[in-house]
Amino acid sequence: MSAPPGPWTQVYVGVGSNIEPEANIERALGLLARRTVLTGLSTFYRTAPVGPAGQPAFVNGVAGLRANLPARELKFSVLRGIEADLGRKHSAANKYLPRPIDLDILLYGELVSRAPELLIPDPDLWERPFLAAMLLELAPDVRFPGSRRPPCLKPGKRSRGNTRPLEAFSRRLREKFILRRSPDET
Repeated sequence: MSAPPGPWTQVYVGVGSNIEPEANIERALGLLARRTVLTGLSTFYRTAPVGPAGQPAFVNGVAGLRANLPARELKFSVLRGIEADLGRKHSAANKYLPRPIDLDILLYGELVSRAPELLIPDPDLWERPFLAAMLLELAPDVRFPGSRRPPCLKPGKRSRGNTRPLEAFSRRLREKFILRRSPDET
């Protein structure tokens, strides 16, 4: 099912998982491709988890997409719906629980939102340098609306600095979701 015609906005979404990450990321991207137009995928990386020790490593990347929904609807209907479909349970008590999928709006066009449940640009871009690096790989000229400074790519307080690119996995996802589309689908 394709999204109906309407005004389109370029959006960047952080995609991560530490429960069967490769399978769950591929499933999530398939569901996301049914509701939006995927325009690009960064390299995915295996990264150390943030939070308590002993959790499995994450696989993280960034998806570029065009959406014709308001940011709030994209987050709460589409992204949270995909997370629920894949078994994600949100917990206010422990936001660092392992998860089958985590989908976060990093940037939504030129939108700046300071609503606590919809922070855009996502503050994690400044806290987790690997996330900013993946976004900038995908969109090197992207602007960060509402910010006087772009994210710093030096390791920060929440970065453990041990990331490993997953080139074959990233290539497979691009071939499946990006490269096989015809030019009129973009």
